Amino acid sequence: MDAADAGAIWLTLKLATLTTVLLLITGTPLAWWLARTRSVFKNTVRTLVALPLVLPPTVIGFYLLIVMGPSGVIGRVTQASGWGLLPFTFSGLVIASMLYSMPFVVQPLHNAFEALGERPLEVAATLRASPADTFFSVVLPLSRPGYLTAIVMGFAHTVGEFGVVLMIGGDIPGKTRVVSVQIYDHVEQLNYLHAHGLALAMLVFSFTLLLLIHRINPGQATRKWVP
Repeated sequence: MDAADAGAIWLTLKLATLTTVLLLITGTPLAWWLARTRSVFKNTVRTLVALPLVLPPTVIGFYLLIVMGPSGVIGRVTQASGWGLLPFTFSGLVIASMLYSMPFVVQPLHNAFEALGERPLEVAATLRASPADTFFSVVLPLSRPGYLTAIVMGFAHTVGEFGVVLMIGGDIPGKTRVVSVQIYDHVEQLNYLHAHGLALAMLVFSFTLLLLIHRINPGQATRKWVP
C-alpha cells in the first residue's frame, strides 16, 4: 500500500463518518415523522427517500451536478454566499453521499420506531413526560438496535459508493479520490496488484459489517422497505 492508497482510505473513512453523523441528525426526525404521521404526503416522502435504492448512481450524480453547478439553484446560492461551487469538492461529496445513503439510515430508524408501538408512549404520557423527554428517555433506548443498524449500514454504503462520488467529486488526489475511485484508477493503469489489495480489503470490510448487522439486529439488514 502506497501513500495514495492510504490517502484514499483516510478520505473514505472521513467521508463515511461525517455522512453517517449528519444522516443520523437529519434522518431521525424524518424517520420519526414517517412512523407517526397519517399525512397524505407520507407515501410521497417515503418514495422520495427510497429513490436511491432504485436509481442508478450516475443519474443522481448527474442531477446533482446540474443543481449544484453554476446555473443550478444550489450553485447560484452557494456562489452568492461566497462558498463557491460544490462539485469536485469534499463538501459536495458529503451532500451527494447523504442523498445516496439516506434510505440506508432512514429505513432502519423508521422500522425501529414503528416496532415500538403505542404502549411505551402511552405509559410515558400517563407519567406526564414531555414529548422531548419521552423521545430521549423512552424512544431512543428502545430503538437502540435500529440505530446501530442505521449507523453500520449508512457507514458501509458510503464507503462502497462509486458512481455518485465519481460524478460529483471526480478524481482529485487528497480531496475527492476515495477508495472505490482509487481501485478504478489502479485497474485503468493495469496495476492489478494494488487493485487486488484494496478490493480484498473492501470485501473483508463489507462482509464484517454485514455480519455485525445480523448480530446486532437479525433480519433487519435484509428487511425491505417498499414505498
